Amino acid sequence: MDYPESPRFIDSLNSSKLQAAGISIRHTFEPGDLGRLILIHGVQNFRDYEFNPVHEAYCAKIAADFILSTTNDRSKVWLAKQQETVVGSVFIFEQPANQAQLRLLFVDSSIRGCGLGRWLVEESVGYCRAAGFRTVFLWTVRGLDRAMSIYSSLGFKETEVKKTWAWGRESIEVRYELVIGNQ
Repeated sequence: MDYPESPRFIDSLNSSKLQAAGISIRHTFEPGDLGRLILIHGVQNFRDYEFNPVHEAYCAKIAADFILSTTNDRSKVWLAKQQETVVGSVFIFEQPANQAQLRLLFVDSSIRGCGLGRWLVEESVGYCRAAGFRTVFLWTVRGLDRAMSIYSSLGFKETEVKKTWAWGRESIEVRYELVIGNQ
């Protein structure tokens, strides 16, 4: 499935809130996109959840691994941009056993409420179906209620829970999985 990289693509989705917000989607990084994405992850997740700089480095490593990887041709990124500035993201990483891992779902606080987070998850899951993945899974932490609500509403099921010490605090990590293809 081809995903055009222009604001017109959003228009074709009949998403008036996204269109009104001037959101466009890109599937490649341009100079400065990585830095901006990591900056908003680091600063906003510190403000919202008190995650420390280790979390920012963790996000940077995920995004850098994506950019530097040339072997997984089914991995894909959706970078949401407003006035050519990154304001959101979601990544799909191809994993063994015909699985996809959803990572770095994020929407900048300046545009929350326009439906971008839900759209990013719906679009990435639709891509996974079209690409023939068997399942999509993700790890998140309790307390990220907006994201967890999106995952649950789209049929993701909680499959594992574990207590960890990460990013400057104790957290409960939760794995969600969505079966989308034949077992």
